[in-house]
Amino acid sequence: MLRMSFLEHLEELRNRLFYMLAGIGVAFMFSLIFAERLWVIVSEPATAALTTLGIKDPRLAQITPMEVFTTVWVKLPMLTAIFLASPWVLYQVWAFVAPGLYKRERRWAGPFILVSAGLFILGGLFAYFVAFRFGLTFLLGIGRDIRIQPIVSVTEYFDLFVNVMLGVALVFELPVLIFFLTLLRLASPSFLLRNARYAVLLIVVLAALITPTPDVFNLMLFSVPMVLLFFLGVFASYLLVLSREGRKFPWVKVLYVALALLAVLGGFVWLAVARYGYHLTPHWPFLTR
Repeated sequence: MLRMSFLEHLEELRNRLFYMLAGIGVAFMFSLIFAERLWVIVSEPATAALTTLGIKDPRLAQITPMEVFTTVWVKLPMLTAIFLASPWVLYQVWAFVAPGLYKRERRWAGPFILVSAGLFILGGLFAYFVAFRFGLTFLLGIGRDIRIQPIVSVTEYFDLFVNVMLGVALVFELPVLIFFLTLLRLASPSFLLRNARYAVLLIVVLAALITPTPDVFNLMLFSVPMVLLFFLGVFASYLLVLSREGRKFPWVKVLYVALALLAVLGGFVWLAVARYGYHLTPHWPFLTR
């Protein structure tokens, strides 16, 4: 392990923060070129929600003279820059932590960066295509039956969009956080499994805070993926402990079991379609009569 003084740690932290900000700045300048196209993409969920609710002119409203400029040409490129620069930012985080790790543990740099950036972007995509759309349609439709016309300002819409996007994207980093804590020997798979019920309770509370609507459906829409991510992180932690102890995970046996389960599931689906008149659909529950 490399040994550094306290002042050297502070200097290294300052340099890494500077590199992070420089990377985000470059991504911000690049995002400015496509600001108008990006806004069309960002505002599409609002257009879809208003159209679903029967609004004839599904456009957002500009309330103040400056809000379009600050939103479309400042806030939106900054949000895009954070997602674009996420691999670079995560690399700087790893470069700061790596000197305190053993040499054999530094080989996790590549997977750490790829998986972390991938989960962050995947969380943003999940928020954009699933969570945000369901929540927005629910919120805008609350007053439809009591004669309330939804008029959404650009600023209010984008603030909600940012909160949901970044909140869900950060939550998707849960497996990486668990793996990182195990790497630093601050957690273990056995400890995580013993306290899984508390983790699930905390996840549900966190999902209730992030969810933009109070209904149970959207709460489950947030909390179920988060619980799955938690156990995915526990599994990654277990793989790390096996690697430290010189043992290997029985991937071949697990693959055979997974294929057997898929075969059984496929048999049930075929039986339901061929014998009982069900047919496949692209939405839940995927099998209907």
